[in-house]
Amino acid sequence: MFESLTERFEKSFKLLKGQGYITEVNVAETLKDVRRALLDADVNYKTAKNFTDSVKEKAIGRDVLTSISPGQLMVKIVHEELTQLMGSENEEVNLKGNPAVILVSGLQGSGKTTFSAKLAYFLRNKKNKNVLLTAGDVYRPAAIDQLHVLGEKANTEVFSDKESKNPVDIAKRAVKHARNMGHQVVVIDTAGRLAIDQQMMDEIASLKDALNPQETLFVVDAMTGQDAVKTAKAFNDRLDYEGVVLTKLDGDTRGGAALSIKSVVNKPIKFVGIGEKIEALDVFHPKRMADRILGKGDIVSLVEKAQEQFDEEEARSMHKKIAKNQFNFNDFLKQMQQIKKMGNLKDLAGMIPGMGKAMKNADIEDDAFKGIEAIIKSMTPEERENPSIINGSRRKRIARGSGSSITEVNKLLKQFGDTRKMMKSMKDGKSKMGNMMKNLGQG
Repeated sequence: MFESLTERFEKSFKLLKGQGYITEVNVAETLKDVRRALLDADVNYKTAKNFTDSVKEKAIGRDVLTSISPGQLMVKIVHEELTQLMGSENEEVNLKGNPAVILVSGLQGSGKTTFSAKLAYFLRNKKNKNVLLTAGDVYRPAAIDQLHVLGEKANTEVFSDKESKNPVDIAKRAVKHARNMGHQVVVIDTAGRLAIDQQMMDEIASLKDALNPQETLFVVDAMTGQDAVKTAKAFNDRLDYEGVVLTKLDGDTRGGAALSIKSVVNKPIKFVGIGEKIEALDVFHPKRMADRILGKGDIVSLVEKAQEQFDEEEARSMHKKIAKNQFNFNDFLKQMQQIKKMGNLKDLAGMIPGMGKAMKNADIEDDAFKGIEAIIKSMTPEERENPSIINGSRRKRIARGSGSSITEVNKLLKQFGDTRKMMKSMKDGKSKMGNMMKNLGQG
């Protein structure tokens, strides 16, 4: 995400390279380029102008410390302003209520139904809440079926009524059912339209009036840029919602919607969708997003994702195996599967400072480990447990069984041997996953 903007910002800051101090003259050209970069990223013109004016005001006259250059100081100021532009701090979803009611609104195709299920999954797994999903789209039977399918993936009950054409009645009954069954949160998916129309606005407004929800969230496709911002404003003028959800942010290389919405609508972005999987939903952190836009990576989010997959008991068991040099291909496979659960590999790489630029044109598929898995799964249980027995004839058989070459099998066995030696010599077992990935990348 935001690849183009990151690249343009880097070029802009280079204009100050070698300057001894910041003046109105040498900063003007840099900010002119920054404003162009923002406009090209489909940022609202007024927002872009206010942003560069604010940066200029804070930059002029600032003393440049001996330890930093004018370019570095400009990056720091732009980072502060970007963070403020996107909301300064992340804002939690309001879960007070018995049950807490969350109303999900937006245009058709924005990803409301998918987001509703992702939110249920998020609240269940990260907030330990018992959630009820409610199918409130009475016009599109497929939306009800879709929510039931997604509800299964989220391991969440879905309340629906295909016979009723009254969304307010369905929602009220869902809240009553939730209260009776001990659900702590009700997430209500609503009908959308291909464009804003009076009927849709009246319907969602009547739902809000009848339910008095703790949260009304507006879902919008980040890739629609300024159209997303205009739609967000139209909905807010009528609904006065509590927060915005940007879907498909992983496909948005420009970032105009993320940068403009808060300043235009004055409502926080609360969540971002970053993939199709049920777990592909992140809380929006303005500071972390500013880090990524400026090519600084996002180590905090990467660590959080790793910790979500961290099993303390399994880690202790693994540590003992490493100490005894008993780490085998079954363990290797488990580690790879944990990395895969963390999300899109290219997106994960982009969270490491400096890696985003390096990986820009790299084609990293989600099934990048597929060939390695095939080789390991072609081994017998005995071979996985004790790799030292894999001789020449066994290597040929494994290559045939996995559809790979003997060279690829040999390469994996060498990487595995090197990894095991490195792990044995490491004193700090906690860094094993990072070193494993590094070792794989060198192969």
